[in-house]
Amino acid sequence: MRARARVRAAAAAAAALTLLLTGCGGGGGTDSSGKIKLRFQSLAWQKESVDANRQLVREWNASHPDVQVEYVQGSWDSVHDQLLTSFEGDEAPDVIHDASDDLADFAYGGYLADLRTLLPKRLADDIPRQSWRTATFGDGVYGVPFLQEPRVLIANAKILKASGVRVPTPAKPWSWDEFRHVTRELTGKGKGKATYGIAWPLREPVSVTLNLGVSSGGQLFHRGADGKVTIRLGKGDRIMPDTVHDQVGTDHSAAPAALGMGGSDTLPGLFGGRYAMVPLGFSYRQQVVEQAPEGFDWTVLPAPAGSDGLAQGVSPQTLSVAESSPHKKAAVEFIDFLLRPENMVRLAKGDWMLPTGTAALADPALHTPENGWATGAALAEALRPAPAQTVRGYPEWKDKVATPALQEYYSGAIGEEELKKRLVDDGNRVLARYQR
Repeated sequence: MRARARVRAAAAAAAALTLLLTGCGGGGGTDSSGKIKLRFQSLAWQKESVDANRQLVREWNASHPDVQVEYVQGSWDSVHDQLLTSFEGDEAPDVIHDASDDLADFAYGGYLADLRTLLPKRLADDIPRQSWRTATFGDGVYGVPFLQEPRVLIANAKILKASGVRVPTPAKPWSWDEFRHVTRELTGKGKGKATYGIAWPLREPVSVTLNLGVSSGGQLFHRGADGKVTIRLGKGDRIMPDTVHDQVGTDHSAAPAALGMGGSDTLPGLFGGRYAMVPLGFSYRQQVVEQAPEGFDWTVLPAPAGSDGLAQGVSPQTLSVAESSPHKKAAVEFIDFLLRPENMVRLAKGDWMLPTGTAALADPALHTPENGWATGAALAEALRPAPAQTVRGYPEWKDKVATPALQEYYSGAIGEEELKKRLVDDGNRVLARYQR
């Protein structure tokens, strides 16, 4: 999710906003009148989402005159390096918006507050245990997961209908084998055909490979009794990447040029009938609504199911508190306000994502068939923590080992044995440096 957001944010005007990191070190502090001042760094970038966050800050400030919150605009493009610099310079915001897969080094490094004794019971009980696991590192909880994004298939409904293929539902999804068969059926010329049955935008291939692999029991990272993590490539880990590899190189049902694209890059081809389907994050629906030509008929389908059903990994967006903040209790109270069920729904709709909270997820507005909301909501119970969620060294493994190896495998430049060698052997050498 975070990688997808960085790509989209780079192309969006909102992402061009400069970070407004002003103020004194150690959080917002207090002013001369004794009022508490908190700084909240948000990574919202879509207009609807920015507006919702800013409005909630205004509502908080109006009802809490003694605890005033300053809205600080951050960017997904640079958040990790920017936060690290702010932590080391004692200038971190009090309340920090990030994604759970970015928290491990900050949590283990002592930069984030353990929230276990600070969280109100209402909030702790409202968010399911599997979501809390995404922000749990060691014995502590270092963020509140609040928005999550399943990966779905956005499809040209006209092509699907004309082809006569079985249209999947969350109750009866495609298996990975049936999915491969369907993409072959959708590829070609004539009625019910596209140039390619599917386009896989895999410029950043790691998270989608790991997260969709969860449906087939993929795990890749295995933690031993000593707490150390090693990489093993099992049968379940191979089903998703082998399917894509074969769609591209054997079936010719997946567009090879799309492998170097980001998600947004594939939308013109989807709208033009070049691709019948594109696997994308749930929030891409907003771009479809805004950019699709008049009369374009589209639908949202669940991703293929494996031995573990529709399970897939996610890295929810999170709200954390800086360990250096002098007002941790007030910061958590502000987070609790932001994540009241009605407010969590506003944030979810603004970002076109799903809330983690059970009360918010039950809101009828998130279960309407319009724009695929009901399909996404039906997938919520199947979402699991991303496989690399708590693995130290994962960012280096992803950037230096897994990304180039998977890109070459998907394009046909290397085979399965070379992929395994690089992911596992080279990968374990990287992780070992972080676990001495």
